[in-house]
Amino acid sequence: MKKILLLSIFSIGFGNLSAQNTSYWQQQADYKMELSMDVKTYQYKGKQELVYTNNSPDTLTRVFFHLYNNAFQPGSEMDARIKSIADPDKRMIKSFKVADKETKESRISTLKPNEIGYLKILNFKQDGISANTKTIGTILEVKLAKPILPKQKTTFTLDFDGQVPVQIRRSGRNNSEGVELSMTQWYPKLAEYDFEGWHADPYIGREFYGVWGNFDVKITIDKDYTIGGSGYLQNPNEIGHGYEDKGVTVKHDKKTKNLTWHFLAPNVHDFTWAADKEYIHDTAQVPGGAKLHFFYKNNPDILQNWKNLQPKAVQLMEFFNQNVGKYPYEQYSIIQGGDGGMEYAMCTLISGNGSFAGLFGVTAHEMAHSWFQFLLATNESKHYWMDEGFTSFISDLAENALAEKPSENPLQGSYNGYYFMVNSGKELPQTTHADRHDVNQVYSISAYSKGSVFLSQLGYVIGNENLMKTLRRYYAEFMFKHPTPNDFIRVAEKVSGAELDWYLTDWTQTTNTIDYSIKEVKESGANTTVTLERIGRMPMPIDILVEYNDGTVETFYIPLRMMFAQKENPYPQIKRTVLADWAWAFPTYELTINKNKSDIKTILIDPSQMMADVKQENNVYSTK
Repeated sequence: MKKILLLSIFSIGFGNLSAQNTSYWQQQADYKMELSMDVKTYQYKGKQELVYTNNSPDTLTRVFFHLYNNAFQPGSEMDARIKSIADPDKRMIKSFKVADKETKESRISTLKPNEIGYLKILNFKQDGISANTKTIGTILEVKLAKPILPKQKTTFTLDFDGQVPVQIRRSGRNNSEGVELSMTQWYPKLAEYDFEGWHADPYIGREFYGVWGNFDVKITIDKDYTIGGSGYLQNPNEIGHGYEDKGVTVKHDKKTKNLTWHFLAPNVHDFTWAADKEYIHDTAQVPGGAKLHFFYKNNPDILQNWKNLQPKAVQLMEFFNQNVGKYPYEQYSIIQGGDGGMEYAMCTLISGNGSFAGLFGVTAHEMAHSWFQFLLATNESKHYWMDEGFTSFISDLAENALAEKPSENPLQGSYNGYYFMVNSGKELPQTTHADRHDVNQVYSISAYSKGSVFLSQLGYVIGNENLMKTLRRYYAEFMFKHPTPNDFIRVAEKVSGAELDWYLTDWTQTTNTIDYSIKEVKESGANTTVTLERIGRMPMPIDILVEYNDGTVETFYIPLRMMFAQKENPYPQIKRTVLADWAWAFPTYELTINKNKSDIKTILIDPSQMMADVKQENNVYSTK
């Protein structure tokens, strides 16, 4: 029976833009950058021209830029946070014993001057007039030469000197797998200004929020390096390195030391690249969709895994295209680099030396991020559970759809993680800023596991078909925008016809838990009366499964009054009785079963196990 009920939930296979409201606006930042990289010193020089469009109703007198490289310096806020947090990221520390006591040391704290990261800004001008700048850690504050009025454009120009840090977190040089350059968050990046104001968050270690725009980037580097990253290469037949047109052979003169790669990335909110002398560059075509590019080290131990990944990556993109919406760019690159997996514009940087299962899993997750955060560009500092949770949900389904032996419940791991966090007593509301979490593990579970359960449990509330319709409509309405949690739940309300503000509030803004129990089962003449009790603060509609001794089953559905809606029967093959609704203020609810108590074998709350009830042992009544 359990298998039948789960199959009805996870039977997902391959199978016009509008504003959030009439007053919605977002800023625009169009970059032109030229960069020259010295691969001996890992220092680089660049020029930036940025056309900034103020679409807000506000007059701006200052702007902020992120200087992410500056985090990788002894004494930075990132360094301090590594030292103070209870469970620092293992990638960012060295562990050793002193007098039989384990000691943890921040890797940033021991960086030498030629190993740190930095970005230094020179000659900052606004429309040709010098502006005052002040560097504060990883933030550049600019007092404008003249205010930017609503609906006006201005042009910023600047020079920048950078040094690529030793790879510690995400960006850097010479990572643990030998990739020489992982160039993420490498340039002066304008901070986002939205309906909440400026988001000039220091870089402490969490993720990002960027301004939509177009990037025109020229990178000059030693000719032996192959680059993969954001954007479309404009001069492939000059560059070669696997980009050249079919039938074209590209040869570089022996006197040529450097090549200048020219990329255009339209309508993105970041630009990332990686480079290495040993990259193999393969491609694969998604039918009717993007061309996939693969960049990986020429390491005999991993070659077969990366070759096997390529058709699987095509299938992954087909799954996401069908179940969320079509990927709108013509290119996507999967690049060995970084320190695990991280999503960027039109690409991802991932670790690539592990098992095939690990390689496939991280690719599934990071590719799914192209929809959830990159195209649906939520603020990852404030709403991290939306990008990580939604990505975990859809990538778990995708991996399961492609698995040789699919799981009955591919989302069980997310539920287990959530239950662990609740029992730890350390949970914080999902409205907690990402940087404010005291424990990395709790942040991760809240983002990935509880964020995923938000969706799967919403499927329990409104029906799985409505959930998937909601995801597709959400994507169609908010791609290339900055959606908020309320934007998503309003789409779910429109699709399902249910009132769902209670669901968003209780699940994300509190640590309220769900706990329903079968309090009592007693005979009432020829019938049986079942008393249910709501113990947890968070309300839910309730599905009840009753199995009789003769092998027959039926279900009962108790609507939640504040939803003002009923979901469709999730088990159409089983008789369902819709009962009177249950209002939150009443702690108990009685239902009558028109059978003798002696006829009943089992009574079960939520046979799907998609409701995250924290004490499931009180969800079942069974005769011994």
